[in-house]
Amino acid sequence: MCRLLGYLGPPILLDYILSKPEHSLIEQSYQPREMTSGLLNADGFGIGWYHPQRDTDPFIYKNTLPIWSDINLPNLSRYIESGCILANVRSATSGQAVDLSNCQPFRYGHLLFTHNGFIQNFRQTLYRPIRNRLSNEVYQGIDGSTDSEHIFALLINELTVNPDITLEKALQNSLITLAELAQFHEINVSANIIVTDGRRLVSSRFSTQKPAPSLYWLRDDPTFPEAVIIASEPLFAGNWSAFPENSIISVGEDLDIQIS
Repeated sequence: MCRLLGYLGPPILLDYILSKPEHSLIEQSYQPREMTSGLLNADGFGIGWYHPQRDTDPFIYKNTLPIWSDINLPNLSRYIESGCILANVRSATSGQAVDLSNCQPFRYGHLLFTHNGFIQNFRQTLYRPIRNRLSNEVYQGIDGSTDSEHIFALLINELTVNPDITLEKALQNSLITLAELAQFHEINVSANIIVTDGRRLVSSRFSTQKPAPSLYWLRDDPTFPEAVIIASEPLFAGNWSAFPENSIISVGEDLDIQIS
């Protein structure tokens, strides 16, 4: 299991959300409170963000080191600021390589994507069925070997096949596909996901077997006014709300929250 973090709101320095909270993502990497499998998130990390003034593709910084061991991150995070941030600390599934291609978040054009969860026995079950559903372009775009990147590929495929589809609907269709494949192959799948285009966050808490991994959201906290935070675990004491089981939450540019 990994730990996720998403932020949408006024531009802030990365360290303000990554390291300063009392139960920050850095602390969650070595002392998580709500992980259902694994003890540490020490198999790399990644941070994605968007430029606060320019309309550019997002930026990503990744490392295969544990996030607490990266000596460059404190300096970078005190310099870089953004109004839309995604981050992930990784606990690799047994048998999955610890390399940069498998570190999240993943990027496609203007999108950033991060996933916490698993596909049971991925290489022996859904690896080929997922790839069989992809266009050649999307298939060729897969760089790593994780179930997470293949779930992202399903989402990209939905968006490229139907350019008019919304991000919310593409995520919903991808989860339905995963559920159908999981049922056919008699396995379990969990998919806590955050995906963003830099202007909004779309996130799911999903599992074919209850309980789903933990996921929370918080809006307009006094520490982060006019902002929404999504996280695997609360970063600090506050009015955090748990995602309903098997739900999608969409956060618009005006921070309006829709739950389905």
